[in-house]
Amino acid sequence: MTVLAAVIALVGSLFFALGAALQQFEAAGTAKPGLLALLRRPRWLLGGASILAGGGLHIVALGLGPLTVVQPMGVASLLFALPLAAALHGRRPARNELAAAGVVAIGLIGLVLLVPESDGPTHLSPNGVLTLLAVAGIAAVLLWAGSKAASPAGRAALLATSSGVLYGATATLVRVLVDGGWNWWYLLALPVPALLALVMLQRAYAVGHFGVSFASLQITDPLTAVAFGALLLGEPLPTGILPVLAALLTAAGTVALARTSPLEAHREPA
Repeated sequence: MTVLAAVIALVGSLFFALGAALQQFEAAGTAKPGLLALLRRPRWLLGGASILAGGGLHIVALGLGPLTVVQPMGVASLLFALPLAAALHGRRPARNELAAAGVVAIGLIGLVLLVPESDGPTHLSPNGVLTLLAVAGIAAVLLWAGSKAASPAGRAALLATSSGVLYGATATLVRVLVDGGWNWWYLLALPVPALLALVMLQRAYAVGHFGVSFASLQITDPLTAVAFGALLLGEPLPTGILPVLAALLTAAGTVALARTSPLEAHREPA
């Protein structure tokens, strides 16, 4: 069952990578990609369906195998996404680009595996939900504001990080709803960070540095969820030197990826 879980998670990562590449291809080169305009593009919708399929397969894999096997397979989507995006833009990914993505993946796998598992149901008070949304919103706005003065690669990274923070808040809310009991008020709050995250991600994709934006999202989303879990849910954080080394490796890989990821504009594939 563990092998089956790993295979399903790997296939899910491929679907997730394909969806991200398709959505970035449609958003690339536009100054402010609106969701209404993107919703009229079949390839962007196909990308969304592929992402949903990847998420569903990941959930199935978690039901069949341990987290320590499934989560690293999820990180593989970064390594799948770069060649897929390059093919859509009519080029081949450079070796140093793939090498930098590999460094990011190794560091992120280390961080994911070092996070202690929490026991028991989770609970978040209404004040905790407001705190969650406020902190995530303020962080997202600050990152968005900072992106306006950054280089193209930096802008892609900051916008995607803003999206990752909002997706991390969304993931925290989902976990509370699943583990702590359904609450209609929480359900009303759930779409707010999710939709804002989607908008920020499309703006990051529009910049053109897909590798940077996708890597930043892959890093920020789970780490934000872990941080909110520790601050608001009392969940344990990893300790020791290994998490620090994994974080440094991830940061170094992201910087290298920012230097090697090409600036891509939208054009029809050959």
